[in-house]
Amino acid sequence: MDDKVIVTNQSALMKKYGRQGMTKIRQAIRALSAADKKRGVKNRVVYLDDAKIMKKLGGKPVVNAVDSRANKEAIDAVFTSLQPDYLMILGAPDVVPHQDLDNPVFRQDGDDDPTAWGDVPYACDAPYSRDPARFVGPTRVVGRMPDLVSAAEPSYLIALLKAATNAQRREAEMYTGYFGLSAEEWQGSTRLSLNNIFGQASNLLLSPSAGPHYQAGELKNRMHFINCHGGLASPEFQGQRGDSYPTSLTTKTTEGEIQDGTVAAVECCYGAELYDATTLGIDLPICQSYLRQGAYGYFGSTTIAYGPANANGAADLICQYFLLQILEGASLGRAALAARQQFVQGTAQMDPIDLKTLAQFCLLGDPSVHPVLRTTPTTVPKGMVTSQAERFFRAERRAKLQETGAFLSKTKPTASQQVALRKLPAATKQALANIAKQAGLESSQSYSAFAVKGAPAPVRRTAKVAAAPSRYFVTVGTPRDGQVDKVKRGVAVVAKETNGRIVGYRIYHQR
Repeated sequence: MDDKVIVTNQSALMKKYGRQGMTKIRQAIRALSAADKKRGVKNRVVYLDDAKIMKKLGGKPVVNAVDSRANKEAIDAVFTSLQPDYLMILGAPDVVPHQDLDNPVFRQDGDDDPTAWGDVPYACDAPYSRDPARFVGPTRVVGRMPDLVSAAEPSYLIALLKAATNAQRREAEMYTGYFGLSAEEWQGSTRLSLNNIFGQASNLLLSPSAGPHYQAGELKNRMHFINCHGGLASPEFQGQRGDSYPTSLTTKTTEGEIQDGTVAAVECCYGAELYDATTLGIDLPICQSYLRQGAYGYFGSTTIAYGPANANGAADLICQYFLLQILEGASLGRAALAARQQFVQGTAQMDPIDLKTLAQFCLLGDPSVHPVLRTTPTTVPKGMVTSQAERFFRAERRAKLQETGAFLSKTKPTASQQVALRKLPAATKQALANIAKQAGLESSQSYSAFAVKGAPAPVRRTAKVAAAPSRYFVTVGTPRDGQVDKVKRGVAVVAKETNGRIVGYRIYHQR
C-alpha cells in the first residue's frame, strides 16, 4: 500500500529540463521518498503521460500536458486505483494544470476572471466539470509542489523537494508567534481573524505604515496571515488607506527573511498565482519566494479573492480554518481539506462568491508534511509500532473526511448558474439600488440572478400560495476612484431573496 502518490508529467518536465535535469529531479524525489519512509510514509511516483503505467491503473495517459480534463481523469484513475492518504502534484501549471472552473461572478467591468483556476477538483471524487458547484464535497488530501513556469533548469524544484525531505515537526510553541499583516481599511476583519486563530491581535501590522521592509524578526515567525491587496502577475502586495495604496510586501523584501517551516495563509487577490516570471522577466511570485526559502506550506488564491472590511467571510474564513488545523497538528494537506469542508459546512447555501472562494484557494507544498508536533494518542492498539499506529489513525481520519465530503456533495445547496432576470417588483429594485449605493456603486448598477439548486422545498405561506425558491442577486463593480495603477479595487454585493423579497446581503471587497 502506498501512503503518498506523487503525480507529474515526465514529458513536460523533460521538455523543460532535459535528461540531465530529469536525472537530478529523480534523485531529489528518491531522497524525499527515503525520508518519508523513515517517517512511516511509503511513496510512489506516477507519470500521468506514461501509457503503460496508466493502463495498469485503469486510466488513459495524458497526451497534452495542459489539458485540464485529461489530467483530472488521469488523477481520478490514479486515486481510485491506489487510494493514497496523500496526493502530491509535482509541477507548475505547465506540467500539471490547475482545473479550469468557470467563475460564477465573472463580469468584465467588475470581476474579470473568466476562470477560477484551482486544484479543488483533484480533491473531489466528482468527474471533470467546469461548474464549481460540482466540487463542494472534497474528500482527498491534495497539495501541489510547483516548479517555475517556463523554467529551463530545475534548481528551484530541487530546492523545494529538499525542503520537504528535511521537514520536521516542531513543538507547538514554535508556531504561537505570528506575522499578521493587513491593509488598514480591513483591520476590523483581520483582527477578528487573528483573534480566532491565535487568541489575540496585538501583533497586527497595518499598511500604511508597515512595509514593505520589516524589522529584524517580524517575518521570522513561522505563522503568517496576510490580508492585503494583490494584483495579476505582480510580485507585490499593497495596503490601503482611503485612496492610497502603498506597497506592503514584495518578493524582494521577503528574500532572506522567511524561516524554514513557515506556514502562510494569504487572502490577497492572486496571492498564489503561479505566473510565468521567467518569460515576463519579473520577480518570482511572493508565494514561490516563500517556498524557495523553506516555507512548508502556502495557502492562497489564484485569482481575485473576496472578504468583508469589518466582518469575516469568504477568504477570511477558509484561511482561518487552514491555520487552525495546522496548529492542531494536521498535515498541510489534511489542513487544506478540512478547511475546505468546514468552509462549505459553515454556509447554509453556497452562493457565487462562496463557490469562487472554494475553487480558487490552493495549497502549495508537500501535503504530507506536519509542521506542528502533537502528542501521539495513548490508545495505540497492542503490538503496533509507531508508524503502524500513525497509519491506523490516519485511516480513521480519512474515513471520516470521506464521509463528510460525500455528505456535503449530496446535500449542500449551490448557486452557480445564472438565470433570466425577469421584471422585478419595485420593492426589490429599490432594495438592490440601496445596497449598491451602500457598497459605493451607482444605484443603477445591474445585477445578475442565480437560482439555488438542491435547496429545501419552499415553505408554504398558505395552503394555496407557495413561496418562491431562494435565489441570489450578485453585482461586482469598481467604486469611483477605485482604479489605481491599473489594478481594480472592486466590491461585490450578494443579496439573498426568499419568499419574493430581499432578506439579507453581504458586501465583499476584492482583496
